Amino acid sequence: MATDVDRLCQALSDVDYPAEKDDLVRTALRAGADTDTVRALEAMPPVSYESETEVLRAAPLESTQADADRAAQRKLHTKPGLSEQDKDIPEHPIRSVLGENRAS
Repeated sequence: MATDVDRLCQALSDVDYPAEKDDLVRTALRAGADTDTVRALEAMPPVSYESETEVLRAAPLESTQADADRAAQRKLHTKPGLSEQDKDIPEHPIRSVLGENRAS
């Protein structure tokens, strides 16, 4: 259910932003997008997307990024209500000061 950036951009070349998820799917179908690209669009959250960049952040893409680049992208998560399970969570400040085994 993943697509790549080129296929996604080609399928959405005629989109006028802002656009709802349903508009993106319809545009991709009209453009003759492949099944994986349409499924990737259908898997996105049902919100209004302001730009192609927001669509690329929300769509499940084939991973060609390095781990460091994916971590940087997760830190840019700005849509409230979307899953943040892959977002990096900093260590609790008390644990970093006191350490793991503080009960001696």
